[in-house]
Amino acid sequence: MKILVVDDDALQRRLLTGFLKKKGYDVADAADGREALAYFNQQPVDLVILDHRMPGLDGDAVLAEMKRLTPLVRAVMITAYGTVTTAVEVMKLGADDVLEKPVDLTTLLEKIQRIEQGLAVAEDAADVAETVDRKDLPINLVGGGPAMQEVISLVHRVAPTPWAVLISGETGTGKELIARLVHLLGPSSDGPFVEVNCGAIPENLFESELFGHEKGAFTGAAGTRRGRFELAVGGTLFLDEIGELPPSLQPKLLRALQEKRFCRVGGEREIEADVRVVAATNRDLRQLTTEGRFREDLYYRLNVFDIPLPPLRERKEDIPDLVDFFLRRYADRPVRFDPEALMTLSRYAFPGNIRELEHIVQRAVTLVRGNRIRERDLPPEIRFHQAAHQGTLAERLDAVEREMIQTALEKHDGVQTRAAESLGISERVLRYKMKKHGV
Repeated sequence: MKILVVDDDALQRRLLTGFLKKKGYDVADAADGREALAYFNQQPVDLVILDHRMPGLDGDAVLAEMKRLTPLVRAVMITAYGTVTTAVEVMKLGADDVLEKPVDLTTLLEKIQRIEQGLAVAEDAADVAETVDRKDLPINLVGGGPAMQEVISLVHRVAPTPWAVLISGETGTGKELIARLVHLLGPSSDGPFVEVNCGAIPENLFESELFGHEKGAFTGAAGTRRGRFELAVGGTLFLDEIGELPPSLQPKLLRALQEKRFCRVGGEREIEADVRVVAATNRDLRQLTTEGRFREDLYYRLNVFDIPLPPLRERKEDIPDLVDFFLRRYADRPVRFDPEALMTLSRYAFPGNIRELEHIVQRAVTLVRGNRIRERDLPPEIRFHQAAHQGTLAERLDAVEREMIQTALEKHDGVQTRAAESLGISERVLRYKMKKHGV
């Protein structure tokens, strides 16, 4: 990583430059803002460490110009005036962090290492996005927030290996999407991607579904049938909801994974199984092993690499991009969300994660009459959720009451008599409450 140190104090400049060079970084320095910008225009720089107060161009002006020239440049501002106001203003300009003088070199090194790690993650995510675009892969990566970039970076490093991968996350977080991405970026991308939903197949049919069967192996087996394991040879077998795998089948799956061979039900010939296995679960497999409901040796065989998917409530910065993606997919005319509607969405917890957001957008574009989706067009549970989680008890109750009145009036096209009847109150009480809440 190339670092530029900018400080008009020669002693401070030499101290920082010498320390960072000893730590193995490629470091240049500049004595003032103009010298720094001249260097910045000629040489690529990943990180700038600059003094806040300098003669001529101060740190704010230098940072603003550098961000204009290269928006992705990272920066740490050093200041002798460590007030909250200063920190806020500097961060608004795009600085990653602020350090007070005298500089604690250990703290500085920790911040640089975090920035370096962030740059590596962003580079991995960019490589994956470029690969998806260049190869025209049948997959869409939406969301560039830090949490999702961490996931994509992990996929970038794990996919080229032949080892098993365990994807964990709540329902609706996109585990199948990540499984397909691992397959498409992996060494078996030209092979098949075969999915097995371990929670949707009856236990008495599961072994046949997974390993296949020979003719006459059981009543109804009129012919030989290849199982999902065999169909996935040369490609990827995706075991979705692996936590639902029946205990009686866990030893057989473990053997197939260990020895890379299996027998069909009713068969004697062993079949080679050169298969990359990707499993997914919304359950805590570690806890299941503790309870004796999932084999510990199978857990470790599946969990060579773990890719945890964050729930949507932990990556809300991706909601606008996801909304735009679903609008493009489902809207048959130009439609957009009002800022207030987007803000309400961002305050919702999304227990159903991305799948729930997708359904909300589908509903909104279907029912909205114009080309703007307003807050009132969102489902009541989302609006009520916002009202029920802010302010004092009295404020929350008032907000819920106001939402219910608005919903009733909208449902009955503004006819107060019918709205009051649906709410179980008199029309006079309804008018009083409408006045009270400014409806």
